[in-house]
Amino acid sequence: MKVFHKIADLQNELFAVRKDNKTVGLVPTMGALHEGHASLVSRSVKENDVTVVSVFVNPTQFNDKTDLNTYPRTLEADCKLLESVGADYVLAPSVEEMYPTPDNRHFEFPPVTTVMEGAHRPGHFNGVCQVVSRLFYIVRPDKAYFGEKDWQQIAVIKALVRFLGIKVQIIECPIVREADGLAKSSRNTLLAADERAIAPTIYKYLKESQEYAHSHSLKETHDWVVEQINAVDGLEVEYFSIVDGDTLLDVENWEDSKNIVGCITVYCGKKPIRLIDHIKYNS
Repeated sequence: MKVFHKIADLQNELFAVRKDNKTVGLVPTMGALHEGHASLVSRSVKENDVTVVSVFVNPTQFNDKTDLNTYPRTLEADCKLLESVGADYVLAPSVEEMYPTPDNRHFEFPPVTTVMEGAHRPGHFNGVCQVVSRLFYIVRPDKAYFGEKDWQQIAVIKALVRFLGIKVQIIECPIVREADGLAKSSRNTLLAADERAIAPTIYKYLKESQEYAHSHSLKETHDWVVEQINAVDGLEVEYFSIVDGDTLLDVENWEDSKNIVGCITVYCGKKPIRLIDHIKYNS
């Protein structure tokens, strides 16, 4: 496995790869890698001749400087994990290398960029689109792999690909969870022991809400989830949106869509740490 800090060096390597008509898979990450990332890389390795993984904490998608500064950075450990699952190339550029000049492009794809995370984290998805489009232009992958934990992000990336007319297939990969149900996330490493102990409650009630929904209205289910999670000392729901899984628009009744997803963001602990998850209801 080769690690590149300069974009031109990776591109030179990939030029030879394409000359041999080999397929390229891309797994964009912000590092602090875990088994969830490893599952994306393993799938790319199976489906492509060459797999590129980017490790870059992208400053343009953070609207909170404290969150940016505290985001875990573990490149050495990340590279060990990536080598163990068969990645071929790692791109780990500096901010100056990725953005030699300020990126003033503005991406907006309502409603997918304006609801939920878009409403609560202004500018977040614009930053995501900036860095992902840069990576697509740099790597020119045949396939790119994203985890379903960031359900809304996948919808945004698909809109970006359609807008730019980039020939890349977006591959959605299932959430990888801890044994107690907590969705694996780089932010989990920031949880104190007592916070880590209560965090799985989020998925517990999401899972139970699938059964609850069979005999209750959509609004009743929504309110029940929020009430149950907020009753746990140390957890506070920022939002719980039950939406059409494709458009991300709110639905009012279970019959309104054949693909209904409940997307939730919860503050955990005193700091607090922001955790996201989702549950599928009828898809």
